[in-house]
Amino acid sequence: MFGKETYVQRRALLKKKLGSGVLLFLGNDEYGLNYESNTFRYRQDSTFLYYFGLPFAGLSAVIDIDDDKEIIFGDELTIDDIVWMGVQPTLKEKSELVGVTHTLPSADIVNYLHGCVRKGKAIHYLPPYRAEHKLKLMDWLGIPPARQEGSIPFIRAVVDQRNHKSAEEIVEIEKACDVTADMHITAMKVLRPGMKEFEVVAAMEAVAAGAGCELSFATIATINGQTLHNHYHGNTVKPGDLFLIDAGAETEMGYAGDMSSTIPADKKFTTRQREVYEIQNAMHLESVKALRPGIPYMDVYDLSARVMVEGLKGLGLMKGDAETAVREGAHALFYPHGLGHMMGLDVHDMENLGEIWVGYNGEPKSTQFGRKSQRLAIPLEPGFVHTVEPGIYFIPELIDMWKAEKKFADFINYDKVETYKDFGGIRNEEDYLITETGSRRLGKRIPLTPEEVEEI
Repeated sequence: MFGKETYVQRRALLKKKLGSGVLLFLGNDEYGLNYESNTFRYRQDSTFLYYFGLPFAGLSAVIDIDDDKEIIFGDELTIDDIVWMGVQPTLKEKSELVGVTHTLPSADIVNYLHGCVRKGKAIHYLPPYRAEHKLKLMDWLGIPPARQEGSIPFIRAVVDQRNHKSAEEIVEIEKACDVTADMHITAMKVLRPGMKEFEVVAAMEAVAAGAGCELSFATIATINGQTLHNHYHGNTVKPGDLFLIDAGAETEMGYAGDMSSTIPADKKFTTRQREVYEIQNAMHLESVKALRPGIPYMDVYDLSARVMVEGLKGLGLMKGDAETAVREGAHALFYPHGLGHMMGLDVHDMENLGEIWVGYNGEPKSTQFGRKSQRLAIPLEPGFVHTVEPGIYFIPELIDMWKAEKKFADFINYDKVETYKDFGGIRNEEDYLITETGSRRLGKRIPLTPEEVEEI
């Protein structure tokens, strides 16, 4: 946890932004994997962590701006709990660590909220993403799940605070990025033809565990890189394969790293692999050069796509004007996802609050295939932390569908594309902080150019 004053100041700023009403924070409960006492790894709600810092299950909190009260609701451990879990601080002791002096039993939150409703106070809550949150909102406030959309003023205030990372947050994120880089470098060192994908995953995840970290998301490590989020790890790595990895570490405080790399199974890339890899590298490097305060990240996405189109034209895979091809969406056959997303306490920071608020400031998103997956579009500001992760993929099913529909035939040379259907995919990703004058990469540098990858 950070020092007490960090959480006191965060809550004070939030109260100032909202001005009035009651802010309800739903902490996460334990969640059974296949029966109640065999639980998933526990992870506290990120917004609860941001304002109250306590990584313990079974807590909820209220900030009553009108009455100037901050209350944490929870229950003390019973002797049975202590037998199984050991002695832990009391609820009061935990709460004092984050500057909250008022605590009440969990069950008291219902009467408290009902009293607020009777007094005509507005109760603000954030969009729920877990079943227990939806049930609590229905039980406590009588709001059916279909109408639990959350308070837009509350959402916007939280997004504005959490989008701008403090100096102490940057230190914590960089810890996660350093461990994440070590995970990728380890994979590059151990990968050999004949290995199972899960053997590489085991080596990577051991690095995270050895650094006292968890995973910030489920590891992607696959010879089938054309599948964007492939969590199956049972294939055998063969000579000539490309191995795509997307993995990250999460620190004890909950801050995330997120990096991607693409490695040849052999000691060197084939000529064809290297040609495509260098185009993807150019997309990445040109995007990084463009990072600065004030530039809309959607503009950087467009830049990365134009670089790709020009590169693929050189291989005979695309044709025509690159700017027009990107504007109309022809590039998305090879680049069907966005350039990056915010990152912090969540690897896709605040995704539960809605991309329209986190990455678009309330403006509508594009519905165009590929472009609609861009999670961050707004002008960049100092304190933003986000990923840069362009990719190039050859997805046989998508190629077949677009070819049958003669889609974007003015821009795509389908006869040539057919010869790449067994290629797979390439993605490389780094994490960047926007500074007052430009940007700074966070964490150790992982090998990026083809020469660097082959050397390691």
